[in-house]
Amino acid sequence: MGLGWRGAAGTLRKRTEGSRYLLVTLLLLCGFWEARTQTDDGKSVYFWETGPWGRCMGSDCGPGGSQSRAVWCAHVDGWTTLHTNCDQGERPSNQRNCFRVCDWHKDLYDWKLGAWNECAPVSARTFGAARPFMCSGGEEGIQTREVNCLLKSDSTPAEDSICEYFEPMPRLEQACLIPCPQDCVVSEYSPWTSCSKTCGTGLRNRVRSVLVPPVFGGTVCPNLTEFQSCKPGPCTGPEGMYSLRIGAWSPCSLPQTRTARQAKRRKGKGQGLRDRPGVKDPETRELIQKKRTRNRLNRQESPFWDIQVGYQTRDVICIHRNGSAVGRNLCTMRDLPLTVQSCVLPKDCQLTGWTDWGPCSKTCVDPMFPRGNRTRSRQVLQFPVGEGVECPQVEESESCEPQGDGVPPCATYTWRTTEWSDCRVDVLLSQQDRRRNNVTELCGGGLQTREVYCVEANAELLKYLNDLREKDKAGQTQRQQKPSVPPLLSITFQITASRPVENRLCEGPIPNRSQLCQIPCPIDCEVSPWGAWGPCTFENCDDQAGKKGFKLRKRRITNEPTGGPGNCPHLVEAVPCDEPSCYDWKLLGLDQCVPDDEKTCGPGSQLAQVQCINSNGEVGDRNLCSSSPAPEPVPCVVPCSRDCVLSEWTPWSTCSQTCSSKTIEGKQMRIRSILAYNAGEGGALCPNSSALQEVRNCNEHACTVYHWQTGPWGLCSDDPSSTSLNTSAGGRAASNSQAPCSTGMQTRKVMCVRVNVGQVPPKKCPDGPRPSTVRPCQLPCKKDCIVTPFSDWTPCPVTCDEAGNPVKRKQSRKRLIIQLPSNGGQECPELLEEEKDCEVPKVCPGFRWKTHKWRKCQLVPWFLRQDSPTAQETCGPGLQTRAVSCRQLDGTQADISECLKFAKAMPVITQHCQLPCQDDCQLTNWSKFSSCTADCVGVRTRKRALIGRSKKKDKCKNTQMYPLSETQYCPCDKYNAQPVGNWSDCILPEGGRVESVLGMKVQGDIKECGQGYRYQAMVCYDQDNRLVETLRCNSHGYIEEACIIPCPSDCKLSEWSNWSRCSKSCGSGVKVRSKWLREKPYNGGRPCPKLDHLNQAQVYEVVPCQSDCNQYVWLAEPWSVWKVSNVDLKENCGEGVQTRKVRCMLNTIDGPSESVEDYLCDPEEMPLGARESRLPCPEDCVLNDWGPWSRCSLPCTRTNSRIRTAYPLRSPSVGRQCPDTTDKEPCGLNLNCFNYFYNITDWSTCQLSQNAVCGSGIKTRMLDCVRSDGKSVDIKFCEELNLEKKWQMNISCVVECPVNCQLSEWSTWSECSQTCGLEGKMWRQRSVVQASQGDGRPCPSQMEQWKPCPVRPCYRWQYSPWSECRVESVVCGHGTRYRNLSCFVSDGSIDSEGEGSLVDEELCSSLELAVDGDKQIILKEACTLPCPGECYLMEWSDWSSCVSICVKDAGVDFGSVQVRSRAVLAQEPENLQLCPDQAWESQPCSGGECYEYKWFSSIRPNSTRPLIWCQRSDGLSVTGGCPPMNPPMTNSSCDPLCLMPKSFCSEAGICMCEEGFTEVLSSTGQLDQCAPIPVLEIPTAGDKKGDVKTSRAINPTLPSATQPGRTGRTWYLQPYGPDGKLKMWVYGVAAGAFVLLIFIVSMIYLACKKPKRPQRQRQQNNRLKPLTLAYDGDTDM
Repeated sequence: MGLGWRGAAGTLRKRTEGSRYLLVTLLLLCGFWEARTQTDDGKSVYFWETGPWGRCMGSDCGPGGSQSRAVWCAHVDGWTTLHTNCDQGERPSNQRNCFRVCDWHKDLYDWKLGAWNECAPVSARTFGAARPFMCSGGEEGIQTREVNCLLKSDSTPAEDSICEYFEPMPRLEQACLIPCPQDCVVSEYSPWTSCSKTCGTGLRNRVRSVLVPPVFGGTVCPNLTEFQSCKPGPCTGPEGMYSLRIGAWSPCSLPQTRTARQAKRRKGKGQGLRDRPGVKDPETRELIQKKRTRNRLNRQESPFWDIQVGYQTRDVICIHRNGSAVGRNLCTMRDLPLTVQSCVLPKDCQLTGWTDWGPCSKTCVDPMFPRGNRTRSRQVLQFPVGEGVECPQVEESESCEPQGDGVPPCATYTWRTTEWSDCRVDVLLSQQDRRRNNVTELCGGGLQTREVYCVEANAELLKYLNDLREKDKAGQTQRQQKPSVPPLLSITFQITASRPVENRLCEGPIPNRSQLCQIPCPIDCEVSPWGAWGPCTFENCDDQAGKKGFKLRKRRITNEPTGGPGNCPHLVEAVPCDEPSCYDWKLLGLDQCVPDDEKTCGPGSQLAQVQCINSNGEVGDRNLCSSSPAPEPVPCVVPCSRDCVLSEWTPWSTCSQTCSSKTIEGKQMRIRSILAYNAGEGGALCPNSSALQEVRNCNEHACTVYHWQTGPWGLCSDDPSSTSLNTSAGGRAASNSQAPCSTGMQTRKVMCVRVNVGQVPPKKCPDGPRPSTVRPCQLPCKKDCIVTPFSDWTPCPVTCDEAGNPVKRKQSRKRLIIQLPSNGGQECPELLEEEKDCEVPKVCPGFRWKTHKWRKCQLVPWFLRQDSPTAQETCGPGLQTRAVSCRQLDGTQADISECLKFAKAMPVITQHCQLPCQDDCQLTNWSKFSSCTADCVGVRTRKRALIGRSKKKDKCKNTQMYPLSETQYCPCDKYNAQPVGNWSDCILPEGGRVESVLGMKVQGDIKECGQGYRYQAMVCYDQDNRLVETLRCNSHGYIEEACIIPCPSDCKLSEWSNWSRCSKSCGSGVKVRSKWLREKPYNGGRPCPKLDHLNQAQVYEVVPCQSDCNQYVWLAEPWSVWKVSNVDLKENCGEGVQTRKVRCMLNTIDGPSESVEDYLCDPEEMPLGARESRLPCPEDCVLNDWGPWSRCSLPCTRTNSRIRTAYPLRSPSVGRQCPDTTDKEPCGLNLNCFNYFYNITDWSTCQLSQNAVCGSGIKTRMLDCVRSDGKSVDIKFCEELNLEKKWQMNISCVVECPVNCQLSEWSTWSECSQTCGLEGKMWRQRSVVQASQGDGRPCPSQMEQWKPCPVRPCYRWQYSPWSECRVESVVCGHGTRYRNLSCFVSDGSIDSEGEGSLVDEELCSSLELAVDGDKQIILKEACTLPCPGECYLMEWSDWSSCVSICVKDAGVDFGSVQVRSRAVLAQEPENLQLCPDQAWESQPCSGGECYEYKWFSSIRPNSTRPLIWCQRSDGLSVTGGCPPMNPPMTNSSCDPLCLMPKSFCSEAGICMCEEGFTEVLSSTGQLDQCAPIPVLEIPTAGDKKGDVKTSRAINPTLPSATQPGRTGRTWYLQPYGPDGKLKMWVYGVAAGAFVLLIFIVSMIYLACKKPKRPQRQRQQNNRLKPLTLAYDGDTDM
């Protein structure tokens, strides 16, 4: 192997020979590693390295800059060393001058791109690479080009770095593909022709045609003709050696004397007319003038029709079979053909010069489309006659811009909209919503619509500029008077709305035609429960006259309503009472009982603790209550040691009634119990049970409750005191349609009402809370109706019926309402659309050719044809001409250019004619056929008659040669109708609106379902199965069938369920209500909400709820009498049990009112219903019940404690002690001590008003007070701690509106997709105006509909095939072939293209005379009929099928082509060398088929040699295209044949591969392909190349002598077995090579490893440490 290093003088190479041992190799490698200072050729191992040039620096732009680079000395191993080690004489420069580029150079320099060079194969650029042996698809190549930086001004070359500063250099190379050569492919031979002679020696021919032309250097086409001699037999007589050959006609020319003779004759005639005495009668003179004009037209004297009849001649010669001319007498003379004939002298088209350019079509300034078109034309002076040159275009156009000063701007168009309609909520309701019955109360999110129309945006400006121009023209502008307003600002908008124009003029996005809107939902007033009745107080404490007063109770507004508190129910109720007072004493409590006379027990009194309060409960000065006596001390008893002890009285119970009447009284009760019994002797006795309770009357006021009641506010009316004027809003109102204009007044009725009775006099109610009866209000502005001006009248296109009469049409104009009136504004006009008849011209516009009378037949002058033996002077073939003129459809004269533009093809103006000779039979033209009485019955005839002397000639009376009548059966027209095509879409009857061209409306409630009709086209055929008009079958063209478009059904849900109970009885919880699925949607109805796992739609609403923690309270009755268990009958004391009844009560503002179920109260708070204790004995200390526990101080710790106290009610006797009056217990967290914190609930679902469907709503959440053990408690516990409240309780939210998809109306039906045939369709479309939103009804998938067009026959002009080449009465020469133009009918389908049935030409009369778009009709053309013995070219073959030049399954395609060819036909063997060359021509095509070509073979019967042929993939046998194949061996017995490239049949009858290729077998064991194998070259002693290379053999079958540079043996190793798999020895060789490689690497490492030596001081010059620092090139380091 060879190794190389870069150095200053070259590359170090070590050569080893193949005969050296491995050890020598290792030693050499180690020696190389140890000594590196010099190479084996003695050159230095140090060299100069340079870095890249830096940026060009300098103070000036241009060539004055400089740039530098780094230069350093390096070792061949790559490390940096001192400069002194390198040769200083070879040191590169580190600085140079440069061009400093600045930004402005970008406009001066640019890249110049050269053309791409020819694609060169990649293999040619790779040294030693072999070209592939076989091309497959194409060869990869590379194209190069030159790219240079140039100075733009003079194309001077510049440095590439200048252009690279602005733009990277474009690529210099690109990949390309070199197509494989495509050989010529020809078809199989045709059958042999018959022998060219009937006797003697002739030729048989067979021909073939070209299928694929040779491209990309492929082999040329082989001979297309194959000849074979034939000898039918010896000739019995003299063989026909001569033939009469006719030549081509000479160019048309005039006889020399014809022009002078005509001029003389014309001059004589004119003189004679002038010499004729004048005609005085004006009518006669006019008739003569008309006749002269008609004759002049017939004479073709118009400059357009300068037609001259001349003559032309041709030669008739006698030729020998070998092609040489001989005397005419050698040919057998038959009737000699004409050698002279009349002709039209050709004249080229002559035109005038171009006119001046017309005005530019763009007459205004348009920035978007600034250019228009202008045209110019030229007139025809001379039409082409005969074979003259056709006329070029007579009109041309070019783009232009408007010229001149003061060019006005073009009209611009923009979209405008009407005002939004009122907001409607009902359109959002689902089908099942019950609120559809009452839409007036709906609110929330809704939908509003508007119309969109197009207007001219700058109409006022254009009108102003036009007025200025008009004034300038009229000279009315006063230059001295200065305008008071600048011109562009003096446009007054007197019209508030612009005139609508057609919508197609507006571009850009169409504004929304619908939008969501919001109707504010009225907020209902919510009030709190009634408070307690207050004390009897004066109505006005400042005026206390009289003794009448009121007790009041109040409630407050908890939710402010829409429109203010005036819409709330009454907030105050009053009850008359007596003895009112404004201030009164409030009892707070009683002090302890103090015995009289300073005794320790016995009767005493309790002082009352009172406050002075007013009627509202507010504390005031005690002096204010001076008018009322203060509460007296309450008598009481302090029991002595042997007395009975009673408990304190309980608080008075809630009053049983809120008021009193004759039958109803309110009662209150309080009770007390016995705590200790008296002693048997000397103690005060306990009272009986009746004395343990007290009852008193309460709420003694009568049940006569009064309050003020208000009626609704009236309408806002003018306030006479207001001076504002209610002006009318005539202009476009703002979005707030209820803008205030002035202040008005509203009034309402206020009356005093007695509850459950009705209205009473006002004095019964307190005057203080009386509501007001008048309030100010804002009057909305009046809005007048605003309409646009009328649009322009719709255009009136002139259309004509089949008879050519104008069709009457109507035109209309419209205007749109853009603002509806309100608040008493001016009403809209009723007339929004006008219609009138169009002005119809008397005659349909159009032009037609008028043909004039044929001139008489003109013969060739006699002196030119008198030498012809059969010619007669006054008869024979000639030519006649006629004139044509241009007329309007009403017959008036028109310019000839109009017919050239608008009329059909010009009629022919010349035709051949025949002047009958005396011997000829002359007959009249055929008459028309007689009429038939009925179809399919009888016959019809037509006749003609002999003229003049022909009546007396016997030969003319021969009715077989000259029939005088023709008879044919009457036509039998039978028609049958049948349906064709598919059914159309189901189409609803068109009863709705059609979308206006002036305004686009929203669909609204257009009917979209129900019964419609679908259509199927009908086709009508005659008895010959030809397509005819459907009217023949008495059909209007359709079958109609009823159909149903199912109506959409929305998802149906149940009504809302009732709200559930609040999830918590104390604090914040949630309550839920839901809806359930009743019916799923179908036919595109509104979708259901998301379904759960049971396929049920359940819609939930979750809202927070607050339960008052004091709503339900436990009420404990007093303890019962003791039940003593350990009875001391003597003293009635001891251990015992007390019980009491505990009930759950509904708490009201007046206290617990009624008993409810126990589960509603908190079970943890339930008081004890029984207790065990000791009943004090006489003389024992008696304490009252324990008071409440004191509150634990926070934070809760065990060191803190709480206490409760009691006080003695009866002192003990001497010697006895009272128990502790204080009870103490430690505070334990969540036992008797709690922390409190706020808890915020989750947001509720978005809550809407009851009458809203969607839109703006509110989400709420609740604040809860939670104890540290997780229990919700009354909010007051958190409020007492003054905890921070930082939460927002309400936020706004939006519920998406269920907007149904809204579509535009159907457009008008389109034009038919085909003008005729069976497959024509009409379409109409609609578009989405408003896409569905939320749960709205989705858009239907059908956005377009189709229906069939009425079937019309497709008529077309079509050529018949060319006739055989006809030569008059001779054997060969120049002749003519003819074809006819006929009318064909077809059904227009793809299958019928090129086919059809022949019909009468009248049916094609309305069509333009053209075949496949070609207006040049050619019905005859010259041809050549070969003479016997001539060798000639056949006619062109048909174009071959379109073939793609490609490679099958390779994805390579080089385009498609089709080809036609002309083969040679020969008749005489001796004339073969005179044959012309065969010819072919090709043309590109599209959609070519990609074929592949393969060899096929079969064994011939009774033959050992196989038949081999090339076959295309479509089954066609061809020549060419298949891959090269070696000729099979003659003794081959392989079956199947070995047709693969590089294969051959072995002697054993097995397909094998040639040397250098290995066999790849298919799954069936047959040879699939021959793959090239690697070539292993083993060098010999004389070979200097030590490399082992693997390459593909270029041609391994060549002998070694033909391969220069290769010596030694070449072994071909076969890695593949016959089955295509790798042989076993390949795996062994690979494993051995891997082991050997590891061994070699290990040995190199061990041999080259340095032994460890003691460290010593290295000499500085011995070996230097590599420098890794790159420096800037300075010599000093």
